[in-house]
Amino acid sequence: MVRHLVTAGLLLACVSVQAEDWSRFRGPAGSGVAKGSVALPTQWSPNANMAWKFEMPGPGASSPIIVGDKAFITCYTGYGVDPNAVGELKNLMRHLICVDVKTGKKIWQKDVAAVQPEDPFSGIGIPAHGYASHTPVSDGQNVYCFFGKSGVHAFDMEGNKLWNAEVGTESDPKTWGSSSSPVVFGNVVIVVAAAESQSIIGFDKTSGKEVWRKEARGLDNMWGTPALIKVDDKRTDLVMCVANEIWGLDPANGDFLWLAGKTGASSAYSSVFSGADNKRVYAMPSSRNGGGSMAVDAGGEGDVTETMVAWKGRDAAGYATPVVHGGKIYNVANDVVTVIDAKTGERSGERFRLKGYMASRLEYPSPIVAGDRLFRLNGRGQVFVLALGDEPKQIAVNRLTNDDAEVFWGTPAVSDGRMLVRSSQYLYCVADKGETVSEDDMKMAKAAPSTGARSAGGNQNRRRTLNDVFAENDANKDGKLEKSEVEKITFMPTERLMTLDKDEDGAISKDEFQNVRSLFQQGRGGRGGADENGASKPDRPQRPKFRNDK
Repeated sequence: MVRHLVTAGLLLACVSVQAEDWSRFRGPAGSGVAKGSVALPTQWSPNANMAWKFEMPGPGASSPIIVGDKAFITCYTGYGVDPNAVGELKNLMRHLICVDVKTGKKIWQKDVAAVQPEDPFSGIGIPAHGYASHTPVSDGQNVYCFFGKSGVHAFDMEGNKLWNAEVGTESDPKTWGSSSSPVVFGNVVIVVAAAESQSIIGFDKTSGKEVWRKEARGLDNMWGTPALIKVDDKRTDLVMCVANEIWGLDPANGDFLWLAGKTGASSAYSSVFSGADNKRVYAMPSSRNGGGSMAVDAGGEGDVTETMVAWKGRDAAGYATPVVHGGKIYNVANDVVTVIDAKTGERSGERFRLKGYMASRLEYPSPIVAGDRLFRLNGRGQVFVLALGDEPKQIAVNRLTNDDAEVFWGTPAVSDGRMLVRSSQYLYCVADKGETVSEDDMKMAKAAPSTGARSAGGNQNRRRTLNDVFAENDANKDGKLEKSEVEKITFMPTERLMTLDKDEDGAISKDEFQNVRSLFQQGRGGRGGADENGASKPDRPQRPKFRNDK
């Protein structure tokens, strides 16, 4: 009997520490925090503590998810894969791929042809993230994918197609496409089809039938993923950041419950976020659009700006969503780390810069926390490891590949001692194999210290300038960027960068390169209030009516 009790106790202990699935964008409850004890290595390289890498058929900006021993990732092929040889739009194809987490072997792949006409691969929007930007979500039994104009597609764990549903084929004002990832609440799959129909839609997860829909012009310029905030045992709010406001809806029926304003941001790139078991939700829109930080308590009714907003601050995020851990908000924008007291909104200590940071313009990946460490991936495939505590500090920088042609846009996924990271070419798995990273690989993982006029040791963390970026890519040091050198720059398509060549001599001078920021500020103009055929969109309200409004 004693033996049986001991055995049962050991089994229960194993169950209690079993890793939780990373089944949606930013993992458990969308928090960005891996629950339980996760034994990830501190250091790795292409040659050490790399469990496997899987070559994908095409690129994408979506993040991997993990359900049990299976990982799921989306990508696209046929069109817009090579910015310098775009191809024909009719050949665009999306893919959902299932990979064995332990071995890195492909289990199955499902292909979804694009609904036409799609937004073309031009301007600064679509080329900045492509056609597979929405992270899939799983309820443990099925996987649900959102492919923009091509709608929502449901598959079981063996890859059998269950259903697909349309969401609309309109375009956002800037024609930048969409990226908001689906979430699951109870029996409802919720999709923010901001670009496709200015809508938030709930689908029955079994049949694909539309359960509810809310339409609003206020969804324009919104690319973040909503959060499910548990208020109490009877109420959960679906919370999202839109331009200048935060909205709360009932995820079961779509009722518009509350709004809080004003964030001050004309666009919402990053997602709202919350701490574990906390009904307080935070928004930190980009400073590029006048945003600041805001904390609001979910559970209100109507306009709660004066009653439920806990604090407002001056800090802003980039494209990445900050993470909450131990009562602190960790915001990593490019190479700058800011720590904020989640209760008061005040900065906790001084901001600091990541050492060894390689410049990467489009920093989409969000930081995540596993155990007592924060992991921050950037667009160049560097992963910075920070030890958290009273005084967070950087303890390592690792690089997944030395190939500068690879671009990293997705947020890592963590489960059962493994970290999955996707690039434009591969899905990587990092795990502790007890291997030591060589000195050469450690040097390769970080940028060389800058050697300017400042004193030794005081210049390594200065902000990188356009001249720095120019010098790094001027391989032959002739004071101009030839097209062959421009082709190695990953933050923007070559053809767009070459528009900086105003004197048409076939190269970009240092002076011409100073205007690169203008390429990020320019939009195509989009179709404004028109659909893909130029017709006017329906006259939708700025926001849904509150549920108690008659």
